[in-house]
Amino acid sequence: MQRTGGSVSKRLRMRKRTGDHDSVEQKTDGNTTKVSLSAHPRPSPHLLWWFKRGLLAVCVIYVSVPFMMPLFPDIIKHLVYSHRVRVPFFVDHSQPADLSLNHTMNMYLTSERGISLGVWHTVPERQWKEAQGKDLEWYQDSLGAGNPIIIYLHGNGGTRAASHRVGVINLLSAMDYHVLALDYRGFGDSTGEPTEVGITTDTLYLYQWVKARSGSSLVVLWGHSLEKSEIFLLLSGIVVDGVIIEGAYTNIRQKGAHDPFGWFYWKFPGFEYFFLDTMAEHNIIFPNDENLKRMRSPLLILHAEDDHVVPIHMAQQLYEIAQSAQNSENRVKMVPFARSLGYLHNGLYKDPHMPNIIGEFVHSLPP
Repeated sequence: MQRTGGSVSKRLRMRKRTGDHDSVEQKTDGNTTKVSLSAHPRPSPHLLWWFKRGLLAVCVIYVSVPFMMPLFPDIIKHLVYSHRVRVPFFVDHSQPADLSLNHTMNMYLTSERGISLGVWHTVPERQWKEAQGKDLEWYQDSLGAGNPIIIYLHGNGGTRAASHRVGVINLLSAMDYHVLALDYRGFGDSTGEPTEVGITTDTLYLYQWVKARSGSSLVVLWGHSLEKSEIFLLLSGIVVDGVIIEGAYTNIRQKGAHDPFGWFYWKFPGFEYFFLDTMAEHNIIFPNDENLKRMRSPLLILHAEDDHVVPIHMAQQLYEIAQSAQNSENRVKMVPFARSLGYLHNGLYKDPHMPNIIGEFVHSLPP
């Protein structure tokens, strides 16, 4: 019996050292006693040390960022424009054919001294064979042939090569339209740094460049997300043939409260002072709602009910402002897309009814 007990004791010690989670039975005077050998491994002190310091670092960064905003306003600029994230990566913007845009000419325009803008000109799809091997002059001359021309102004982040932007270009080209898509200063392969005034200058320059070559062709501006404000600023003194806006917000102050980054901080004490007031002080305002009051061009508003970046109630507000400003239901239209379709912020071009929606609007424009 002593031998057995000693053996069990030895096994107990060995199992304790090895962290075995089994149990053994020890018999004493005919009775069986079950002894649990379970052992819960403790976290490594080294891992706990790193976890605590990592959590501390996150807290320090979270608290520090708001105080850094007024001191380093360039942080706000990069958050608003996101022009440094040149998605998709490893794309040669001078070769649009790599993205199956084989009836597209890449060109560079100078909107002002020191600013070179990368622009794609895609001709109507039915002309893709004729366009092969043609030079810039042929593309420019084609603008006056009578087909509607869409100037596509993309939103913040990424470049004109983003998949949903290429999708819009293909959609419009298939509808027998010309499409001119640019990257504003600082975006894509365009030079310079983006500012609200600078982006407006780039947009105005491209519009005037197209108008000088369009003859009697209709010229329509299509703006997505951020760059609506540039359209409205541009149109405060100019009446263009038509305007289409997609995923529009009212102003950057209201947009900031719904932005994923802003949502992360919106309960932070002094959120408006550190973030929204700092943007206003550095002319990052984008007052779409105010600028829209001065616009007199026919307007079509497109918005998805499940837009996760810009809530649809902002588009509804813009629609009501535009209707009131132009005092006409015929010149201002809004088409919402059901939440169940799942288009979110960038997927409206996928809708099978989009060609009819766009075509009806363009055909309603006065020649």
